[in-house]
Amino acid sequence: MSIMNAVIAYHTYSGNTQEIAELIEFELIKHIKNVSMHRIGIDSPVRLHEDDILFLGTFTWDYGKVPDEVKDFIAELGYKPHRVAVFGSGDTQFGGEELFCKAVDKLSNFYDSRAGSLKIEQSPRGMQEKSIINWTKEVLNQWRS
Repeated sequence: MSIMNAVIAYHTYSGNTQEIAELIEFELIKHIKNVSMHRIGIDSPVRLHEDDILFLGTFTWDYGKVPDEVKDFIAELGYKPHRVAVFGSGDTQFGGEELFCKAVDKLSNFYDSRAGSLKIEQSPRGMQEKSIINWTKEVLNQWRS
């Protein structure tokens, strides 16, 4: 099954998750025909097709919770897409390793994502940029095989 379209849906307050989404978009446009960005809680609901891959980005809120806006986005989809890759930003100073990017873990488990997840400490700048690019390539390769 080929990947013709990718949707990057993300929710951000600080801008860190948006920066990750933009780096994912930068890498995806090299490999996929149609890539679109969706700001959860701001843009109109998305419609996914069977050949789409959804990159879902979130931060972790309130001691390991998924933000309500992201939960609403999932409910608006009305079904569980087959191909979902979850990414997010977090901060170990709020809850330590146990709660670090816990929302990413929860969403990845919810979607039973075989793509693995991407967790970034605060801002994705610097050395973490390479991790984002490598993860994006790995996700694409996972679904191409």
